[in-house]
Amino acid sequence: MFWETLWALVLGFTLSGAVQSFVSRAEMQKAMGDHKPRTIVRTSLLGAASSSCSYAASALAKSLFQRGADFTTSMVFMFASTNLVFELGIVLWLLIGWQFAAAEFVGGAIMIVLFVLLAPRILPAKELGAARERLNAGKTDGGHGHEGHGGEGSDAGEEGKPFRLRLRSKTGWVDAAGYTVSDLTMLRRELVVGYLVAGFLAVAVPARVFQTVFLSGHGLLTDIENVIIGPFIAFISFVCSIGNVPLAAALYGGHISFGGTVAFIFADLIALPLVIIYAKFYGKRLAVRLFFSFWLVMSLAGLLVDLLFRVVGISFPKRKTVIAATDFQWNYTTFLNIVFILIAAAVYWTYHNRDRFGAGGQYAKDPVCGMQVERAQPGATTQYDNHTVYFCSDRCRERFENDPAKYATADTDAHVEQTGTETDPVCGMTVDVINPSATATVANRRFVFCSQGCAEAFSANPRNYIDASELATPAVRQQPL
Repeated sequence: MFWETLWALVLGFTLSGAVQSFVSRAEMQKAMGDHKPRTIVRTSLLGAASSSCSYAASALAKSLFQRGADFTTSMVFMFASTNLVFELGIVLWLLIGWQFAAAEFVGGAIMIVLFVLLAPRILPAKELGAARERLNAGKTDGGHGHEGHGGEGSDAGEEGKPFRLRLRSKTGWVDAAGYTVSDLTMLRRELVVGYLVAGFLAVAVPARVFQTVFLSGHGLLTDIENVIIGPFIAFISFVCSIGNVPLAAALYGGHISFGGTVAFIFADLIALPLVIIYAKFYGKRLAVRLFFSFWLVMSLAGLLVDLLFRVVGISFPKRKTVIAATDFQWNYTTFLNIVFILIAAAVYWTYHNRDRFGAGGQYAKDPVCGMQVERAQPGATTQYDNHTVYFCSDRCRERFENDPAKYATADTDAHVEQTGTETDPVCGMTVDVINPSATATVANRRFVFCSQGCAEAFSANPRNYIDASELATPAVRQQPL
C-alpha cells in the first residue's frame, strides 16, 4: 500500500509545503473575522491549501482564534485543512477508488455547512469568550506566552507583494522545502502506524469480525449504525491525518458501508489525543461540546454522501480482496515513484542546505515533532538553558518539558535560538535575532541582517564586513571564510 501511494504522498506534501510558504498566516487571519458564507468559503479554501496534520491544524486554529478570528470559522479551517487536502484525495483514489476522493470533497463541504449551522446553537458565546481570555492569559502554554515576539515573520515583508513576485522568491521556495520535510517528519508516526495496522487488518483479521462490529443487510439501519461506529473507531485508534486512509481501505474491505468509511475518514479530528488537546485549549465543557458536535456532523456527512451518491447513480467501488498488489512490477506506479523519489531528494537537499540560500532565519524547528515553526507566531514556546525553544503546539511543548534531555541534543542548534538582538555587519542596524529579515552562515557562525540586500552583499564577500580573527576559535579555525 505504501509503494502504491508513495509518489502521491511526495506530490501532495510538496504542493502543501509550497502553499504554506507563499500564503501568509496574517492573510489567513484577516480573512476569518466572522462566519458569513463568503468568509466560510474563503476559509475552506485556505484550509484546503494548508498542512494535513491534525495536530498542526488544531494548533493553528487555536492560534487564529486567539488572535481574533471567529471561533466557528477557525474550526472550519481545521476541518478543511484535514479533510479537503489534495494528498488525502489522491491517496484515497489510489487505495480505494475515485468515489472516495469525490466523497471527501463533497462530504467535506456538507460537514462544514452542518457545523456552521449547528455551532451557534451549541457553543455559547459566553464560553467562547472565556476560552479566548484563557488563551490570551497564556494558560495553555505553561506560562510562557508567545504573543510578545512581535512581527509577522516573513509575512511582514512578503504580504504586500503580488503573488507572482512571491513565487519568484528564492527564499520562498527554500521555506517551502522546509515545510515539506517538516510535515513529513511530523506525520511519520501516523503514516507508519496507519500502513502497518491496515496491512494487519487486511490480512490477519477474519471477515466475520468486521461483520460482528458493523451491521449489514438491514437497509437504512445499517447505514446509520455504520456512520456512528466509524467515527468511534477513529476515536479509539489514535491514528489521524493521512495515516487513517490505509485504515479506511482495510475497513471498507471488511464490509463497513461506504458512508461509514467516509465518516471514519472525516473523524481524524476526534482521535482521543486531540480531544484532550481541545480540553487544554478551550476548557473541558467546551471540549465536550466540540467532541459530540464533531461526531454528529461527521456521521451525518457520511450518511448524506452515501444517500446522495445513490440518488445520482454513482456506484460504490468494489470491495477488494487485496487492497494493493503484493509484488513489485515495472508499471506506471514504479516509474512515478522513481521520479518523485528524485524530487523528494531534491527537496530534502534544498532543506538541508537552506543556509546557503540565506533562508530559514525566520523559522525554528520543533525539537519534538520536527515541524517547521515561524518564530514570530509559534504554537507555543518555553525557556531552556536561557534560550527560547519553539513548538508547533502545546502538546509538543509539554512533551519537551517532561523530558528536556531527550530532545535537547547536540543538534539542538537546529531547534533552539537565543533571544536578543545583534548588529547587521553590513549596515550596522540592530536586528532581532528571533525575526531577522535574512541570515547567512559563515564558519559555523550565524549572522543576521535587516534585509535581503545586506545578506547578499555580505555573502558575496564576508571579509569586507568581519575580521577573520573574530572566528578564529578551535572549533571553526579549520573552516576558512
